[in-house]
Amino acid sequence: MGRRWLITGCSSGLGHALAAAAAAAGDELAVTARKTADLEGLVAAWPGRIIPVPLELRDAASCEEAVGTAVERLGGIDILVNNAGVGLFGAVEEVSDVELREQLEILTVGPWRLTRLVLPLMRAQGHGHIVNVSSVVGRMAFPGMGAYGAAKHALEGMSQALAIEAAPHNIRVTVLEPGMFATRYGTSMTEADHRIAAYDGTNREMLEGSRGLADNPETGRPENFAAQVLAIVAADGPTPLRIPVGDDAYGFLDLAEQASRTEFAAARLLTQSPPMP
Repeated sequence: MGRRWLITGCSSGLGHALAAAAAAAGDELAVTARKTADLEGLVAAWPGRIIPVPLELRDAASCEEAVGTAVERLGGIDILVNNAGVGLFGAVEEVSDVELREQLEILTVGPWRLTRLVLPLMRAQGHGHIVNVSSVVGRMAFPGMGAYGAAKHALEGMSQALAIEAAPHNIRVTVLEPGMFATRYGTSMTEADHRIAAYDGTNREMLEGSRGLADNPETGRPENFAAQVLAIVAADGPTPLRIPVGDDAYGFLDLAEQASRTEFAAARLLTQSPPMP
């Protein structure tokens, strides 16, 4: 029997590529977007295997309806992929309360809500897999990405607790940490309304680099991301909780781990050394 997926954020990019790859593998999917018209290409390419579902992550009723539709049409959900998201660019001082809440609603609260909705179903059927798409920014910081990073760090913290709680129920949890992929993420990223010139020198290069990802031939291809996710989902036995995706992701996170160990050692030296006379 094929697997039954619910994947959010499938209008383009990583979600679109993953949906196409899973359908090609013989699975059935409920795929979401704010506007189902953006999913017409997927539905046409895989008739009978892909069900378009409208979803507004910030709306609790919409989330409930999306899960209900997936269960009704597919008969259950074996894999939930929390992929939908949008980026906000701005220095910490520039980001308003409203903008921060919006980022957290989409990247943390929405996935948490969908997870909470599918867990009873997965426990009842005796298995399941929750895949939360984070980022290398979920474990390290980049200038101008404070709000996005805060949301992804929160998603990873939730996932770590969930993995312990869900394991006795045969429910697996995976956090994907993609590096740079050729998607519309950079060009669709919004900027904080309040800009402060003092931060332009620190942040502008990061913003321009993000917006050039799709045209950079060295950027990862979404179809490669999809192939790796299918391999992770199909793996037998235990798998790591956090899995970097893309060669550059391993490079970034290796540097981050080294920096963390250096910082840890420095903190220990500072706090555990005998006080100076």
